[in-house]
Amino acid sequence: MIQILKYGEVANDEIFARAVPTVNVEDIVSDIIATVRRDGDRALYAYCEKFDGAKLDSLAVSKEEIDEAMTVVEPKFIEILEKAAKNIRAFHEKQVRNSFIINNEEGIVIGQKVIPVDRAGLYVPGGTAAYPSTVLMDSIPAKIAGCREVVMVTPPGRDGKVNPVILAAAKVAGVDRIFKVGGAQAVAALAYGTESIPKVDKIVGPGNAFVAEAKKQVFGVVSIDMIAGPSEILIVADGKSNPAHVAADLLSQAEHDKLASAVLVTDSQTLAEAVSAELERQIPLLERAEIARISIDNNGKIIVAPDLENAIEIANEIAPEHLELCVDNPFDYLDQIRHAGSIFMGRYCPEALGDYFAGPNHPLPTGGSARFSSPLSVDDFVKKTQYTYYTEKALSRVADDVAFFATKEGLTAHAKSATVRKKD
Repeated sequence: MIQILKYGEVANDEIFARAVPTVNVEDIVSDIIATVRRDGDRALYAYCEKFDGAKLDSLAVSKEEIDEAMTVVEPKFIEILEKAAKNIRAFHEKQVRNSFIINNEEGIVIGQKVIPVDRAGLYVPGGTAAYPSTVLMDSIPAKIAGCREVVMVTPPGRDGKVNPVILAAAKVAGVDRIFKVGGAQAVAALAYGTESIPKVDKIVGPGNAFVAEAKKQVFGVVSIDMIAGPSEILIVADGKSNPAHVAADLLSQAEHDKLASAVLVTDSQTLAEAVSAELERQIPLLERAEIARISIDNNGKIIVAPDLENAIEIANEIAPEHLELCVDNPFDYLDQIRHAGSIFMGRYCPEALGDYFAGPNHPLPTGGSARFSSPLSVDDFVKKTQYTYYTEKALSRVADDVAFFATKEGLTAHAKSATVRKKD
């Protein structure tokens, strides 16, 4: 059963405690990466047989396999994928940054170019669930950014095939190439390249502890989006909230993972007790009841705060991945929220809208990192290059200032590189 904590009556350490993964896979992942770097495709085929139980003839997903998937997946789901993709594109097109140029002084031009990375790598999990939503959320911003190629890796089933819904989502999103490989070995292949899989510039996408560790280890060789931890939801709800709705939203994240955390912060003891009872009623009805049960019992909590302002301050301190504001006038509180990955406003905005359909992205900062990081966006797939142009006259006006500054840092060669041109 979920614990109910009264803010101010229990230690803050208990209020703000988080589930911490304890699996240490650093050495295992390091060995996998080294093997892929050394043996390339041969290592990938071997790992696929070992971990996925699939003996492959080719790592690449063929056009015929994609076409087959589009016929297998029900038309209704294709239609929903296309609606979701439209919403995601509309939102992310607003994120596109423009280059700029400044030419305010005679003889001086400075500016910044915004340039997409050449090749983006998408990791799409397999395992206990298929996530076509991840395909849309990861690939559409990369396409809008202007990446020349978007490459996707995802583990196959024992039959050597990729889940058709994953391939259908990739088709709708415009993914360029797809490979049947998962785990840390897939991250290594994207980072260093193999005979079949091209080296990419940025790797994005969630995964298990092995994938997260592999992304951490290859960072610097390539860029990564984030190190994603267990899923999180925090709901700020007042006493007028429907306990069945609140409980259902808490469970929408608890069913992800045994380490997922579902937190309710409310100003109503009555709601706290009603939500606790609803959780007990709803959990046995879930297909993933065992996972949700462990998540709620070990990591779930209901925090009773003196008022909504206190509740929001508690939310800011936790800095959750997903934050729901279940109140009548959510926009009245929006400016008070400083730290959250994505905010869901009002009583009719479940977090699941963000997972699949609304348009804002769903790879989000976890573990409190919303204090300093952001959701996946078009920005993740671009880089910025600066440029500077001075004429001879423009340089002569400032050369002595540059040289004086340089000498203060003890860098006389810097100083001379500015003043030597005056002599010319």
